[in-house]
Amino acid sequence: MLTKRLIACFDVVDGRVTKAQQFQDNIDVAPAEELGQRLYDDQIDEIVFYDITASAARRKIDLETVRRVARHVFVPFTVGGGIRSVDDMYEVLKAGAEKISVDSMAVRHPDIIRGGAEAFGRQCVVLSTQVKRVGERPGLPSGYEVFIDGAREATGLDALDWVRRGEDLGAGEIVVNSIDRDGTATGYDLEITRAVADVVNVPVVASGGAGTVDHIAAGLVEGGAHAAIISSILYSPRFDRNVGVRELKAGLVERGVRVRPYLEAA
Repeated sequence: MLTKRLIACFDVVDGRVTKAQQFQDNIDVAPAEELGQRLYDDQIDEIVFYDITASAARRKIDLETVRRVARHVFVPFTVGGGIRSVDDMYEVLKAGAEKISVDSMAVRHPDIIRGGAEAFGRQCVVLSTQVKRVGERPGLPSGYEVFIDGAREATGLDALDWVRRGEDLGAGEIVVNSIDRDGTATGYDLEITRAVADVVNVPVVASGGAGTVDHIAAGLVEGGAHAAIISSILYSPRFDRNVGVRELKAGLVERGVRVRPYLEAA
């Protein structure tokens, strides 16, 4: 059985990690490379970096910050935001990323998924989805709608229809990012996470809402996710106490979740 992964998420603005609630009211945390170094030293399994204003501003991703973070981390590193073409993907990979996350541009131009998978292999292409519970209605049988541009724009796409299409186009991993739960520390939206895990055959990542070890365990077990994105619990100033990777992994093991072991220093 594969171990479950913990993925630290960086929402980056002007080279600095920020933290929002429901995609709004971002507060400053730290320089991206500094936080990346700290979490790498703390044995995080992976890091995902989103340039969160690039797509809405119609600009290219901040490659210099990607390079600075990549110099400090030696775990799988996923990067997204402002990626408009296969050429942009190539530039991000050259800057030090191992995987490319596509979101808003994939909705606008789905062939970018196929192009990336053909050029670099589907293991490099992550489809990130911003989803919101809106209730069942014609065209949205799951009751969850896909949003883009930092949850600013509704697309009319049903979440389950979209992830199935994304997999067919070549996405090698699907991130289910709940707009309703983002930054709330109330737990992942297990309903949509499980629904996505049940309709695709690639790894699914739970995102949005983790505030406790129990929330993470629920996302990985009840939600059927292969990995959990965490951010607030690690570093948000809104938390009275942040939790380290070692403590999180120990808590997951206690709850019967198989994770990559924390290695003690020699």
